[in-house]
Amino acid sequence: MNKITAEFLRVVSDFKGSFQGAFNIRENGECAGRQSSKNIKIDTKKDLPGIDIHIQPGTLGETVYIPACVTHTGVDDLVYNDFFVGAGADVVIVAGCGVHNDGEGEARHNGIHRFFLEKGAHVVYREKHLANGSGAGAKRIDPVTEVHLAEDACLEMDTVQLGGVDSTLRKTTAELDARARLLVRERIMTDGAEVAKTDFEVTLTGEDSGVDLISRSVAKGTSHQEFLSCIRGRNRCSGHSECDAILVGNGTVTASPALEASHIDAALIHEAAIGKIAGEQILKLQTLGLSEEEAEQQIISGFLK
Repeated sequence: MNKITAEFLRVVSDFKGSFQGAFNIRENGECAGRQSSKNIKIDTKKDLPGIDIHIQPGTLGETVYIPACVTHTGVDDLVYNDFFVGAGADVVIVAGCGVHNDGEGEARHNGIHRFFLEKGAHVVYREKHLANGSGAGAKRIDPVTEVHLAEDACLEMDTVQLGGVDSTLRKTTAELDARARLLVRERIMTDGAEVAKTDFEVTLTGEDSGVDLISRSVAKGTSHQEFLSCIRGRNRCSGHSECDAILVGNGTVTASPALEASHIDAALIHEAAIGKIAGEQILKLQTLGLSEEEAEQQIISGFLK
């Protein structure tokens, strides 16, 4: 493991020199370290680059770490990770990603994650993305997430893009069985000429299934963001999506929500708000001794918290 990877791991996955329990560290397309636990087994895929993570039924209180890092130009890392979570398990999955580029060519990580949660399983999934480096080459992170939730299963997704990513396309699809729940909290920061696009597609198939999707973003400089979401209610269900964005400088944001109800008891709601920081908020913080720039940063930090 090189020093850049170690620093990325500290930021995106709370690495403190070692991981406790099951983990798989990916560096420039190769495995840089792996450990399974009694209840969580990690195996190399036989047909594709990536791993299979099998979590035994009834596993409680364990955390599995699967961070990935790209540390130099010219790397186009594609990985397929499948999570098979047994009935009644309750675990945390940490899957951060960092891309560093000091060269002229592109550096990219594309993680394709599939989740298969059996009946009553509960997973908290945490994902942080970060890019840095002084090179002119692009830094790209393009995650794809596919979710399958059986009856009474619940997946909580907390995803954050910390900055420095020149281009990102974030695609998430999900299908929920009876009484399954999907909770998503997304936070994105872009600056300069960066571009970020998120695309959510959730199908509520089972009776009394539900999704709560909240996206908060800040577009600074001349960056551009697109938010797409589609919630399909095919049974008695509840669906809520909320997109809130702050514009700073010449940043731009577009939001395109869609709701499709094909059952009389499908209750679907969307909320969206795009705008700049209110002047009175800046003034209030300035009266407390902050500069205009410090006040703006304080507001943005609180908004994305």
